[in-house]
Order: sequence, then C-alpha cells, then structure tokens
Amino acid sequence: MGFYHGLSGLNAASKSLDVSGHNIANSNTVGFKKSRAEFNEMVASAMGTGQCPGSAGAGIGVSVAAVTQQFSQGVITPTANGLDMAINGDGFFVVNTPDGVAYTRNGAFQLDKNGYLITANGDKVQGWADASATGTQPVDLQFPTGSGIPGRQTTSLQMQAANLPATAPDAASQTPVTPRHTYGSSVQVFDSQGVAIPVEVYFVKNGSNTWDVYDSLDPAATPVGQVQFDGEGKFTSTTPAALSLNVDPSAANPNNPPAPFNVALDLSGMTQNDRKWSVDKMTQDGYASGELTGVNVSKDGTLMASYSNGLTRAEGRVALARFTNPQGLAPNGNNNWVQTNDSGPVLYGSAGSGSFGWVQGCALEESNVDLTAELVGMMTAQRAYQANAQTIKTQDQVFSTLVNLR
Repeated sequence: MGFYHGLSGLNAASKSLDVSGHNIANSNTVGFKKSRAEFNEMVASAMGTGQCPGSAGAGIGVSVAAVTQQFSQGVITPTANGLDMAINGDGFFVVNTPDGVAYTRNGAFQLDKNGYLITANGDKVQGWADASATGTQPVDLQFPTGSGIPGRQTTSLQMQAANLPATAPDAASQTPVTPRHTYGSSVQVFDSQGVAIPVEVYFVKNGSNTWDVYDSLDPAATPVGQVQFDGEGKFTSTTPAALSLNVDPSAANPNNPPAPFNVALDLSGMTQNDRKWSVDKMTQDGYASGELTGVNVSKDGTLMASYSNGLTRAEGRVALARFTNPQGLAPNGNNNWVQTNDSGPVLYGSAGSGSFGWVQGCALEESNVDLTAELVGMMTAQRAYQANAQTIKTQDQVFSTLVNLR
C-alpha cells in the first residue's frame, strides 16, 4: 500500500501545483476567477460483516475531488476607455460566440467597424436595444456608425422660464407703437432632412393680461394666436388651445426642400410680472444628423451615446446573467464560461435589479488571484510532493530489505 499512498500524494500535489500555476499565469487577466484544488481521503473498506467494534477501513491515499472556481469579487480599477465595464457584485456579461452564448466577467469592450459592441476576441456583447425591455432574451448590441443617425423633424417648441413685462403698454393705445421685435426671440428648428431653420416668435400686448403671438415681422402678418395670464401673472391658456407655427423649409433648403410642417408651440412655462422681457430657455425636439463620437455606460448598464450634433441618447442596455450555482459553470476559454446542468438555468436581468450587481463604467475588474497566497500554496504543494516522494523511497528501501533477507 505504501507505494500507492505515495503515488496518490504525488498526483494530488502535482494537481495543486498545476492549479496554482494556472492562477499565477492569469493574475493579470481581466475578470479571471481563480481555481482551487479540493481533495478526498481514500479508504479501503474491509470485506464481510464480522468486523470488530471500532474497526475501520484502512486509508489508501488521496484523490482529487474537484477543481472549483472561486467567484469572489476582484479589485475594480479605473480606466480611460468609456466602453470598459466592471461588474460590482453578482452577474456575468452575456456574449455571443461562434459556439453559442457564453458568459464573462471581462468587460474590456470595443466597437467593431459595423458598430457592434464586442470583446477583445470578437464576441458580440448582448443586451437590449430598448433600454426598458429588460429580462427578455438579449440580442447583439449595435450602435449607429458609418452614416450616423439621420436628422429628426421638430414637432414641438417649448418656451420655458420666459417672462413678459406686466408694465408693457397695450399696442393699440401706444403712440408710437412698440416695435414687434421688442418682445421676441428666435430658435432653430429642423426639417425632416435635419436642416436647421430659424424660427422667430414675437409677442405684442393686446389688452389686460393678453398678448398676441406672431411668427413674423411682416406688418401685414396676422397673429397665430394669443396667450393669456391671470392677475398674478401666471399662465392660464392660449387661443387656440393647440397653438402651432407653420414652418416653410424652402429658404434654408432651397435645392431639395421637404414639405412645410407645423410645430406645436407650448407657452405654459411663461409668466407676466414686473421683471423685464427675458427668455431663459427654449427647447425643441428636433436635431440635425450626427455621427457617433463617444459612448458611456451608467451604473444600470444603460449605454449613453454622444453624437456630433450634440445629442446624447440611450442606445441600449447591457444584459447581465446569473446562476443558482455559478461554480457549476464550465470554463470555455477566452475567459468565458458556458452553462451546464450543474450551474442551473440562466436568469437575465439589468444591473442593480434584484440580486444583480451594478455596472461601473470606465473601469475593469482585475483577477481575484492573490499572488502571495498562491506562492505560499505552491511552496506547500512542493513540500508535499517531496514528502510523498520520500514515502515511495522509504517503501522501496523496506522492500529491498525484505528481498535481501536470508
């Protein structure tokens, strides 16, 4: 038995050295999770049923029970790449590989020439194109590249934090009449081709707490409507209730103008008080065409894309996956894991929901390998290897003594 004891010990120590060596080799691999060799005692059971009380089977060595992965959190390190992501907590990124869906903690992502979010190995990162459609089957995430995003026609214009002076005289009672441009402002709206068109809005007082609204300085122009305020200067209504401006894009886009269009005018943010005429903010919902200039990720995994036209919008959300038993996942190379029966079914979700961790942008999760602990473990395994080799050597000497008996 002594030879087998020593041989099993050598095998166990060798496996421990292999595991430690693999861990040390991947100590700088992003998202790597260390492994641990686990061992079982081997016992030979005595045959028959007539054993004496307290007797037990003889130990015959050791066997490798399993090599288990340790999914403890790695240190999160900031980076300068907006597409780098780290998971702080439970979960895996979902990637589409040539062999099927896999899962990884390595968030070193980039965009390929077609706008797909990919890993360094070219695997496509998955999530949801609609940032609100979480929990369903994820798809490959893609950003608009090449021609970028098309322009969007303006449909609404809001005058926010604008004030008309309550002390202004009525136009009909003033001589000379206050020029129409006195209380006016301009803003750019966009046609369906993304071409910018200047639009003006002017106000002329017409009675107590009532102002006519114009979209032109032409003296012959008629007002597009009226805006009314109460005695405290608060907005009450417009006439008509749905006020709109008619925009003709032909002047700004003479070669290929689209059809004229209406822009809803929202004046509910206006006031009338003793302050002078002011417009602190005017907003509209159109924009010119633009090219992708950058991407950042929020902690819930939402991908915020920035474009050359000044627009920033959500272009999707990164999916996370988790399992009942992550140690049951099978390593598949390239720092990926695949689902097995032992891992249990996959559950998809967004970062920060349920038991899922948060996503940290401009950061990467380092390997969770503790180099000091691994080096100490290697020295321990080396001593165990030497000790088991000595067991075999001693057993050989015993046999030699027996053979040489006269």
